[in-house]
Amino acid sequence: MRGDEERVIQAFCDFMSAGGWSVTREVDHVDVVAEKDGLKVLAEAKGRTAAIGLDVDTMFGQLLRRMPATGASEGTRFAVVVPTAAVSAVRRVPAWVLEELQIDIYVVGDDGSVTAVNGRPNLTP
Repeated sequence: MRGDEERVIQAFCDFMSAGGWSVTREVDHVDVVAEKDGLKVLAEAKGRTAAIGLDVDTMFGQLLRRMPATGASEGTRFAVVVPTAAVSAVRRVPAWVLEELQIDIYVVGDDGSVTAVNGRPNLTP
């Protein structure tokens, strides 16, 4: 379990890079910043932990604190990236909140595959 966040982040970075995104890690305390064609995704990630529900809540709090005071600008979206084991904890956040705050969900499987659960087609590699 320890070190799983690094696995999740690396899989997401590889996924975005494969889609032609320019990926940078740890920018202004954001786990991943991906850019492509004038679009930007700011992502926070969590790996498998003993207290996954609490850690997912923490991840959402971290993402909210990274959002600009004026909200998302045109072409900017936010994302949470989690292992399969955390999907039920992420789903506790109502869909309308995710939509309103422009937060997409990416799930990393045990095999390293990444699935965009509610990502926008123009932002998904």
